[in-house]
Amino acid sequence: MLARLIAPLVVAALLHACTKPAPQAATQEPVEVRAVIVTMFEIGEDSGDTAGEFQLWKERQNLTQRYEFAHHHDLFFNPQTGVLGMVTGMGSVNSASAVMALALDPRFDLSKAYWLVAGISGVDPEDASIGSAAWAQWLVDGDLAHEIDPREIPADWKTGYFARGTKGPNDPKRPPVDGEAFELNPGLVQWAYEKTKEVDLGDSAQLKATRDKFTGHPEARKPPFVLKGDQLSAMTFWHGAILNEWANQWTRFWTEGKGNFVTSAMEDTGTFASLDYASRTGKVDRNRVLVLRTASNYTMPPPGVTAAAHLLAENEGYAGLEASVEAAYRVGSVVVDEIVAHWDQYKDQIPAAAP
Repeated sequence: MLARLIAPLVVAALLHACTKPAPQAATQEPVEVRAVIVTMFEIGEDSGDTAGEFQLWKERQNLTQRYEFAHHHDLFFNPQTGVLGMVTGMGSVNSASAVMALALDPRFDLSKAYWLVAGISGVDPEDASIGSAAWAQWLVDGDLAHEIDPREIPADWKTGYFARGTKGPNDPKRPPVDGEAFELNPGLVQWAYEKTKEVDLGDSAQLKATRDKFTGHPEARKPPFVLKGDQLSAMTFWHGAILNEWANQWTRFWTEGKGNFVTSAMEDTGTFASLDYASRTGKVDRNRVLVLRTASNYTMPPPGVTAAAHLLAENEGYAGLEASVEAAYRVGSVVVDEIVAHWDQYKDQIPAAAP
């Protein structure tokens, strides 16, 4: 009986303790950030082993000051340059929540910061080769949709996957966009491309051997290069010629023919959606966002190889992983270093080139 009487009092005390305002910390000015590097994964340690997306940025940009971060991975900062690096975790749920958490973090002043998503991706062999780097102007979401199993679709439907707000996959009319597509600042994207289009991405015998298999795809057989190409984000790691055609059609549909699918990844619509929302508070600027995806693998197999066999082989290790991680840094760092070196110019004036 005594326990039953005491228990509500204990619960009330705990609730009071949890809701009691914490003592005010000493007021500190937020740290001004000039550029945020958004990566999605690291393979092992942050330095000294096989590099994932974050490691080269941490090492080469001297991101030595650590900030604890209540998400996937702590933040690292260079106080001399104002460059901040983050690892969001894979998938749009992770990227959206991590980026929003950072955007609202009172420790940082991100109001003028430029955001560079720098990650690996699949690449359409119609457009580029592994090791190549693509600046996206359009981000298209591949998850927001209706779906019926192909075994149950009407006879005149070529797929059971179709846009919300339509009458099926044969409906050509695009409904109002509600998270399915985002356009980045075209002048900034063009400026970044112009700054980096001649960057030497290197080559290797391994890359050449892989791309030479793609007969009939001249762009896939070129040494790595920098291009402009749009990004499709989907949480499912899809693969094969049929889904590659879907990705092209889906991108054209949601951009009304303005976009061209080049790279596949999982996170970028989630990342940009958070920045778009946070931009309305003035804490970040959606017009200062760049997305650079570098090709670690092809989105469909070469002639004579099945989609299943090719996907399972890729799961053992991407043929272009090392090259794509290196390309992300080589290309992305040109833009970051330019912004940091001329912060007095770019702080209040977003660079732009005619698209």
